[in-house]
Amino acid sequence: MDFQISDEQLMIRQAARDFARLDCLPGVIERDEHQIFPREQVLKLSDLGFMGMMVDPEYGGSGLDTVSYVLAMEEISKVDASTSVCMSVNNSLVCWGLEFFGSEEQKRKYLHPLAQGRKDGNLYIGAFLLSEPEAGSDASSQHTTAEDKGDHYLLNGTKNWITNGSSASVYLVMAQTDPTQGSKGINTFIVEKDQPGVSVGVKENKMGIRGSDTHSISFSDVKVPRINRIGDHGFGFTFAMKTLAGGRIGIAAQALGIASGAYELALAYSKQRKAFGTEIAKHQAIQFKLADMATRIEAARLLCLKSAWEKDNGQDYGLSSSMAKVFSSETAMWVTTEAVQILGGYGYVKEYHVERLMRDAKITQIYEGTSEVQRMVISRQILK
Repeated sequence: MDFQISDEQLMIRQAARDFARLDCLPGVIERDEHQIFPREQVLKLSDLGFMGMMVDPEYGGSGLDTVSYVLAMEEISKVDASTSVCMSVNNSLVCWGLEFFGSEEQKRKYLHPLAQGRKDGNLYIGAFLLSEPEAGSDASSQHTTAEDKGDHYLLNGTKNWITNGSSASVYLVMAQTDPTQGSKGINTFIVEKDQPGVSVGVKENKMGIRGSDTHSISFSDVKVPRINRIGDHGFGFTFAMKTLAGGRIGIAAQALGIASGAYELALAYSKQRKAFGTEIAKHQAIQFKLADMATRIEAARLLCLKSAWEKDNGQDYGLSSSMAKVFSSETAMWVTTEAVQILGGYGYVKEYHVERLMRDAKITQIYEGTSEVQRMVISRQILK
């Protein structure tokens, strides 16, 4: 085993760390409190080449590996998970899906500006539309329909919990074309947000990642050209599952970052805060908490990097990405709760950041496959 990180990967990590400290930290509490989308931060990510990190340079990307992506996601998520989730969706779900399964025409038209994060100087990012009011963990129960009209499809329905919902220019939409075929009748379509019949719902008032814009998206007789279907007829469900397997690596890295950020704040605080005549870091009760936090974080980090390495080396990463996702997300929830406990009353107020990290941690156990779904995936694999 080689645990050495390359010089290029170290540079990527440092660039992400500097970006998080200089561009994300100022105003992060205000953006959380007032649900302000981090537009300037996302534009800076595009300048850094982080919105299409793994995309081939031929299509406007940075051509980096998944390990570099994990390292960058961790550093940014330590400070601002609302910004990192915008980056994750655009990289893992939208760009990756288009690059590996889109037609050459689709890649030239949509992937290139998505990987750049800009088009004509303006923000240009994507969103992944799978969840519905009655199709969350059961993703095959799609009620959004795409009626085949020959040279186009007529799209109708509603999607829920869409990250980048109002800020995205392009949607990847899963819809049922032939209900008699079940999951094999589902297709994925590229839909531009400004098409007639597309409407964006009110922004969700969330517990965490409040800066990211989460909306429901509705379609009413939206005319989608046939050339905007990804893959052959019936490929949509497979497309969604394959894309989400990689997306779990990004969310696992986000959870890892949230946990790391809370741990670092708690560690620094424990060396400054005094109780009973000495720094609380010298009390065994706090030492044991910090030891457990550091151990779980390191285990989560290794799971994330292993899954990223498997993906980079063309191996089956479905099992490892689910393991990384469930362990990292549950580590994030546990570590952030312990961080609040270490800071005590200060941990409960906004200016010390850890209460926000605790709120942000919870969603990592839910989106892109709940912890329960990850355990289903893992158990099916190990019982084969």
